[in-house]
Amino acid sequence: IFPSLSVLFLLPVTVVLFAALRRQRKKEPLIISKEDIRDNIVSYNDEGGGEEDTQAFDIGTLRNPEAIEDSKLRRDIVPEALFLPRRTPAARDNTDVRDFINQRLKENDTDPTAPPYDSLATYAYEGTGSVAESLSSLESATTDGDQDYDYLSDWGPRFKKLADMYGGVDSDKDS
Repeated sequence: IFPSLSVLFLLPVTVVLFAALRRQRKKEPLIISKEDIRDNIVSYNDEGGGEEDTQAFDIGTLRNPEAIEDSKLRRDIVPEALFLPRRTPAARDNTDVRDFINQRLKENDTDPTAPPYDSLATYAYEGTGSVAESLSSLESATTDGDQDYDYLSDWGPRFKKLADMYGGVDSDKDS
């Protein structure tokens, strides 16, 4: 009797466990298909197109520099005064490149909306409050004439070239 009761008890428990496991396995995946992409779930498995990626830019603009819009202003800053760049067409025959570059340099130097957006940076005097003081004292303390480099020739043949460089007239007499 005892074995038959245990079998009758284990059989429904086993069926309930299998049913519970099947329900857990049949949950829907997070993304059903690549076409079903919602606002904040995006597939980022793109590796980049390399040379074949020609959709990200307009090749005509690269070939024709005059096609660039002159009225593009930066949107991340507000200029103090409205400044419209004065662009002149580039010389087709490239006769005077220096004048062209200087003209563009002057235009960009006077453009207040062009980066870099500098601000006045005030620095302390060199050496003020420092334990090391000013570094200019290293140069002014001694000159080359004040130094005696004769000890370099005592260091042997490995330092002969250095002794010749700093030894001056005395080392030239030895050779």
